[in-house]
Amino acid sequence: MFNPQRYFSEDLAASSLIAQLFAIGGFILALVLVARLMSEKRAPANTFAWLLIIVLVPWVGVPLYLLLGGRKLRKLAERKSRLRPTLPGGTRHPQPFAHSPTTQAVIAAGATPPVPGNRLRLLTSGEEAYAALEEQIRAARENIHITAFILGRDDTGARLVKLLAERARAGVRVRLLLDAVGSMFSAGMYVNPIRRAGGEVGVFMPVLPFTSRGSANLRNHRKIAVFDHCTAMVGGHNLAREYMGPVRHAKRWQDFGALLSGPAAALLNEVFIADWCFATRQSDEILHAEISLDCINEVQGASELQVVASGPDVPGDPLYEGIVSMIQEANRSIWIVTPYFIPDDVLLRSLIVKARSGKKVTLITPRSSNHPVADFARRHYMRELMRAGARVLLFGPGMLHSKAMIVDDTIALLGSPNFDLRSLFVNFEIGVLVHSSPDVLAMKRWAAELAQHCSPPKPGRRRRNRIIGNLVEDVSRLLAPLL
Repeated sequence: MFNPQRYFSEDLAASSLIAQLFAIGGFILALVLVARLMSEKRAPANTFAWLLIIVLVPWVGVPLYLLLGGRKLRKLAERKSRLRPTLPGGTRHPQPFAHSPTTQAVIAAGATPPVPGNRLRLLTSGEEAYAALEEQIRAARENIHITAFILGRDDTGARLVKLLAERARAGVRVRLLLDAVGSMFSAGMYVNPIRRAGGEVGVFMPVLPFTSRGSANLRNHRKIAVFDHCTAMVGGHNLAREYMGPVRHAKRWQDFGALLSGPAAALLNEVFIADWCFATRQSDEILHAEISLDCINEVQGASELQVVASGPDVPGDPLYEGIVSMIQEANRSIWIVTPYFIPDDVLLRSLIVKARSGKKVTLITPRSSNHPVADFARRHYMRELMRAGARVLLFGPGMLHSKAMIVDDTIALLGSPNFDLRSLFVNFEIGVLVHSSPDVLAMKRWAAELAQHCSPPKPGRRRRNRIIGNLVEDVSRLLAPLL
């Protein structure tokens, strides 16, 4: 005789068993992810944030970590560690002059040695940067290699797409590499004019369809443009109106970069080639066969530069270790210019110790950035610096997107990395250490001029919603390592 209660009980038991199996499986997966998380060399705050979300909310934390949590592409990093980046064609590195502790620390972490014989020109405005970029695109005769995080669907982006298509049609080998997330709406049909003209467009680690090549969180934040192998642009500029353009724009951000020529440009080209071949699965032999070695062996100037690629494709963290070393080696002054200031405990404590010991520590950051969460998260760190005697200056009105660090009159850093946990530990980034004193002094003068457009933070006022403000700040600090 049919017994509904019996069948209902059996279905309930089966559902309960399935739920238990899922719970056990989820628990085991969470343990595996925690073990993997602990094995990665992360900032403590980043590790703690991921541990919290995986352990306390596993049904959210586990899939989120699988999608966003990876930090290193181990196979790629291992392959690159066996083949340290070098000048193409077996060209020997010129003997560097710099032998500082920072130089050695960065080399030991996986970067190339410094190379002399370069010429360096600072680009301190969006109009200057665009003019240099367009001039070099028009002057290129063999190759144009550009990596960008953002290509804007605006007048600047459209003008560059048209220009690159013209150069491809003229027989120049044009390769444009765009990040799949940063250029989500411009890496498709928008750049078809370049493809139709014979140029190539690569998309770096598409999120959809999802692949196992790496975490969707690992983005290519590098900004590199190389022309005929031996002239290059590097810095913070993306290919959009906010960052650069042929004429002044009222809402243009304050950004910073450099145009350089010489062996350092050839090393930047090697970074592009590695990224391009990873994204497109092309053979690097094809790109290396195009390289002419003539300009690499020519002395272009007196600048000594050290190219530092950092990210998931590098076994260590050379940019982070270089910054730590620069701070520790400072004898007189430290200038930091960054749009987002979210250091880890080591960097913050190092800066505090330097400020307390009488060194002049200056931080320049925007009064209000384009990421409110980052602005809330930075407040604690800025207060700690000011209590130690450091000078904090807020740029504005307008957005500051410049990234630079200058120590004494001896060494400086420029490139794509922000002074935050994502840039230092997650993103693909590119930096150039400047070892030649005249160039360092030029960067220091630029930072001092930038400071003229800044003011110190206003003393905090009592607010009715102070409790809510403190809560938002604390939550922002907790979430900052995941952003």
